[in-house]
Amino acid sequence: MNQLQKLVADLTIVQRGSIIVAVLISGGAIAALLRYRHEGDFRPLYTAMAPEDAAPVVQKLKESGVEYRLSDGGGVVLVPSARLAESRLTLASAGLPKSGRIGFELFDKTNFGATELVEHINHQRALEGELERSVMSMAEVVQARVHLTFPRESVFLEQQQPAKASVMVKLQPGARISAQNVLAVSNLVASAVEGLTPEAVAVIDMDGNLLSRPKRVSSGDSQITSEALEVRQQIERDLVAKISGTLEPLLGSDQFRAGASVECDLTSGEQQEETFNPDQSVMLTSQKSEDTNERASAGGVPGTAANLPNPPAPAAGRSGGGTSHKTENVTYQSSRVVRHTRIPQGVVRRMSLSVLVGQPTHWEGSGKNRHRVVAPPPPDTMKTIRDLVAGVTGFNADRGDQLIVESLPFETNTLDALQSAPTSTSPRPDAGPAWLVMVGKYRDVVWMAVGGLVLLSVLISLILRYLPSRGFKATTEKVTDELEAAAALRGVAAQEAAAEHAVAGHAGAGQGAVGAGNDTPAVIAADAQQSLAKAQAESAERVRQFALKESEISANVLRMWLHDQKA
Repeated sequence: MNQLQKLVADLTIVQRGSIIVAVLISGGAIAALLRYRHEGDFRPLYTAMAPEDAAPVVQKLKESGVEYRLSDGGGVVLVPSARLAESRLTLASAGLPKSGRIGFELFDKTNFGATELVEHINHQRALEGELERSVMSMAEVVQARVHLTFPRESVFLEQQQPAKASVMVKLQPGARISAQNVLAVSNLVASAVEGLTPEAVAVIDMDGNLLSRPKRVSSGDSQITSEALEVRQQIERDLVAKISGTLEPLLGSDQFRAGASVECDLTSGEQQEETFNPDQSVMLTSQKSEDTNERASAGGVPGTAANLPNPPAPAAGRSGGGTSHKTENVTYQSSRVVRHTRIPQGVVRRMSLSVLVGQPTHWEGSGKNRHRVVAPPPPDTMKTIRDLVAGVTGFNADRGDQLIVESLPFETNTLDALQSAPTSTSPRPDAGPAWLVMVGKYRDVVWMAVGGLVLLSVLISLILRYLPSRGFKATTEKVTDELEAAAALRGVAAQEAAAEHAVAGHAGAGQGAVGAGNDTPAVIAADAQQSLAKAQAESAERVRQFALKESEISANVLRMWLHDQKA
């Protein structure tokens, strides 16, 4: 350490500055190299992204703590290569990015080296991306995919192909897209592509269900399509709604039923009709012509006299001549009427209507004479109903329409009358005894009581079969233990009594022996007393242990002894 300090002290200021500069340059170079290697480790996560897709992706990366870089104006997102796969899985689980397409911003950068094919493909990609964004702006749609096929032009008609498109949508969980929205998507896509018709657009969901219903053009015989059925059903629903709205205030909602069947003509076209009336005629053209030709011959000698202003009168015997011709052509034609009619689509050819009117039911009389009476509506009411239905539906008998109005009792009215009928308190003669009538009146309660008794008997049998055996066994064992304990205690008491008797006998013998002058019986009496005390102590210990172990049995034994002593 001292040598290093001496070496640094021996350096000049220039040498010290050079060393510091070299260290700084080396440190900067190392930092730059590490930075370059770190930045070079970033790999593209997604490329050519739309701004509305890049924003949620970046937000998700921030929440996950993943370092990222943006390039190409925000259209390319870069992440470290070590977390590339993990980031893609995380974003895919979150449903990002929603669309990998870009719109017309694809042409923001001019590419002079692009060929006509590349430009055509880019235009198709941009148009598909814009349509996807438009479809995804709907509230029910989460994700959308659009594929377009532009029309193929050719000088040969057989090789020409019309434009087609397909739209795949992913809906919100639990959401459903209506038929009007499907038609709106078809018209939206068709309006954006030249030469594309809404019928050529197929709309499906992610489950593969076809949402759009293209029209089927049939040649020859007419076919019943789903569109025709919908039109027919809609007309029938409108007719039934009109009938219901008219009759409900008059009869009530539960007192009639209405139905309608309609035959519609879904073909449209033009019709021209020309009618002639032979009884009436009119003049169409009239042409007249007249020709006149006159000639006169002069008499006398030609000369001066004939050329004078006032020539002399011709002499008798001279004559004059001329011709006249007249022509007239008139053309007549019968009266004619020409009608040009355009037939609309969905014209009603014939309709059949039916109205069923209910009959109220009530009870009359009392006792045996009580009976149910059905009161049909009067004829005036039926005629009024018929006129109302014919007027509100546009009934036309000349067209072949059919209207049926009938009155029948409804099943609901019959049941209501039966339920509302009061029960008679007096039993009928053929009903049987009074108790049988009472049982029939409360049969539901009787059946419930019988069922409860059967269930209770089954439960009791099960309890007696399984539970008492264990209780009886426990009681038997308990009584046996008590008897054994009583016998043991009585044996102990008998042993104590025998020991006391033996001690008493030994004591008498000892006293006789003492009178005789012998000490041996006294010793024997002492030994017997000690044996009795030991036996009592053992018996007391046994009784005490048994009492601690079986306190209930010991108490019962004591009760039995007390009872025996009282007896």
